Amino acid sequence: MPLLALLVLALVTGSYDPSVPVRTVRCEPTQDREVLLAFVAAVPHEPRLRWNVNTSACDWAGVACDSGRAAVVSLRLPGVGLVGPLPAGILGRLSALRVLSLRSNRLSGTIPADLTLLAHLRGLYLQDNLLSGSIPAALAELIRLVRLDLSANNLTGVVPFAVNNLTRLTGLFLENNHLSGSLPSIGIASLVDFNVSYNELNGSVPRSLERFPASSFAGNVDLCGGPLPPCKPFFMSPAASPMPVEGPVEESSKKLSTAAIIAIAVASITGLLLLMLLLLVICVLLRRRSRTKRRTKDMTAKGLESSAVAAAVGRSGDTGMTSSSKEEMSGSGAGAEAERNRLVFVGISGGYSFDLEDLLRASAEVLGKGSTGTSYKAVLEEGTTVVVKRLKDVAAAKPEFESHMQTLGKVEHASLLTPRAYYYSKDEKLLVLDYLPSGSLSSLLHALLSLPATVPEVCRNWLRREIGR
Repeated sequence: MPLLALLVLALVTGSYDPSVPVRTVRCEPTQDREVLLAFVAAVPHEPRLRWNVNTSACDWAGVACDSGRAAVVSLRLPGVGLVGPLPAGILGRLSALRVLSLRSNRLSGTIPADLTLLAHLRGLYLQDNLLSGSIPAALAELIRLVRLDLSANNLTGVVPFAVNNLTRLTGLFLENNHLSGSLPSIGIASLVDFNVSYNELNGSVPRSLERFPASSFAGNVDLCGGPLPPCKPFFMSPAASPMPVEGPVEESSKKLSTAAIIAIAVASITGLLLLMLLLLVICVLLRRRSRTKRRTKDMTAKGLESSAVAAAVGRSGDTGMTSSSKEEMSGSGAGAEAERNRLVFVGISGGYSFDLEDLLRASAEVLGKGSTGTSYKAVLEEGTTVVVKRLKDVAAAKPEFESHMQTLGKVEHASLLTPRAYYYSKDEKLLVLDYLPSGSLSSLLHALLSLPATVPEVCRNWLRREIGR
């Protein structure tokens, strides 16, 4: 019997014909197939997208599987007529997905949060749709992401600082949206393509993004610095005067004649003489002023007659000024002008030591606008950061304004932002306050409102108390 079994086995083995193809069993990504069918059922689409349910999901248009046909690794459906909100809780179940492209459709609503579950995702292309809402900061969890394109949508809010976690990113495209606020400092070394043009961004371009061309920031009227024109002072200097605009210079191919050369030389010499004369007059006036001050000091040292002193004190007793200080203020126009341009500190002043000129030279960016004026973040050359509020529609007279500022400067309370200095003139009213790096009360309240419903009420009450301090 064993010999017969060996003979049958030899006959079966010897009957194998290499020319006859062997049927292989093809794998099917069953779970991913159900996810794709659920996605197509949830999103209305045009007849262009036709998937035959009788064939393998790996053979459907726009779908690509891995080499073993065990999982879907790419879903590309550009311009297939997908309409309506992008459903949540579906595409995040494609655990092996590496590329997701739904560009050039009419998808709306917000970007689903479950896309952050796609841990292997390398390319996300959602441009040319009608997506709204803010850019989810949770997208920064996709640490393998190489290309991110959200351009040509209706996205709002700020560019999240969390994109710095995408250390492998080579392209970030956010143009043609409604993004606002200032640009964060994005220091991704691998980033070679960057575009935030035609949004509503403001402030200065961060130093880490200055390597990109001006076209990457075009269309943001309140954006400056870097490859764009330099940032201008946020308010005009009281002593500033408009610069004359020079007309275009016409080039001439003809050489200057001898008479023209002589005329230019004479004009140059005349101008030099006038400049020297002006300097001489200024030196004489300064010397005369110095002599007058010295003479006044000598007279004060020797002492004036008691009757003259008594009369002077009687006339100036109500204002608290001596007769010599009155004479100095009324006789010196330059001193009165310096008094008008003076920055007045109130209260404890926060330990600040700068003047109006330092404030004029500071770089600034817009923090917000309100009914009473515009607030700016000003960074002085020495590194000090303050907030300058430019008041508008202030009808108070100077004594009344100064009285209010002195009163407010004495108030010290944990829930109030005490003014540190002010400036008053006919055209400008400025208020200098401390800069709070933690953000505005509005942003903190909005963050409180956006907390998940699962957060207990006791935690919410604790956050409200902390914000109110």
